[in-house]
Amino acid sequence: MLIVIGGLPATGKTTLARLLAAQIGGVHLRIDTIEQAIVRSGLAHHPIGPAGYVVGYALAEEYLHQGLTVIAESVNPLAVTRNSWRDVGVKAAVPVAEVEVICSAPAEHRRRATSRSVDVPDLPLPDWQQILDRDYEPWDRERIVIDTAQQDPQQSLAVLLRSLDDLRPTPHNPPPA
Repeated sequence: MLIVIGGLPATGKTTLARLLAAQIGGVHLRIDTIEQAIVRSGLAHHPIGPAGYVVGYALAEEYLHQGLTVIAESVNPLAVTRNSWRDVGVKAAVPVAEVEVICSAPAEHRRRATSRSVDVPDLPLPDWQQILDRDYEPWDRERIVIDTAQQDPQQSLAVLLRSLDDLRPTPHNPPPA
């Protein structure tokens, strides 16, 4: 299964993806880590454009072909990136769950954005105004929406796990033909 987690910076994506990977034993594929590795290599400077996503798509497809569950985490701000993740799942012939993480309380979102620390060495974090100004297209299809504003990370994980259970093929819930 490919689980694609997207959302604006400071909504709780990374925390949720890490908790999910630990819970289900999946591979957490984080685009920020890939992009920063490309920058550290000297091949590019921020912003690096689509390179991190393209590497992420290739790694995800490889891991999926190995039978692993992949949790791909990124802002995933555009229809083209969302479609590309879905295409990876189709090529690998696995179910794809798309998840948008939001923080519907602006004051809480701002607090998170201004108080978080860097967990990828030398990764520049956007400030609050950059988050507000970021190009982030509205979603045009069904997805799982996790609102982290009024719940702690474990509660968000529980909501996500319940939603994923509803999507997983079972004898009573076969995959779409």
